[in-house]
Amino acid sequence: MSGESIEERLKTALPQLSNLSAVVKFDLGGDGHWLVDARKPQPTLAEEDGDADCTIVISTQNLEKLLDGKMDPMLAYTLGKIKVRGSMGVAMKLVSALG
Repeated sequence: MSGESIEERLKTALPQLSNLSAVVKFDLGGDGHWLVDARKPQPTLAEEDGDADCTIVISTQNLEKLLDGKMDPMLAYTLGKIKVRGSMGVAMKLVSALG
């Protein structure tokens, strides 16, 4: 999967995150980082590594499945396919917003 594909999928999800009131980083390991700043009514997306309230460590393949609704985030967390650093409350709000 290319970076553009993940970028487009995350951009499509941005309106759903407008009530998150937090910064979330998706850490894709060797594939890079995506930072979603949803502290304002219009969330923004940047391909950068920065400070976040919550960091979701996930593979690119699993992020694609998550955004497509083909992977249950709670089961993936339990199985270790998703790791959360920082605020678990923000992670739960993220799951609700994307669900």
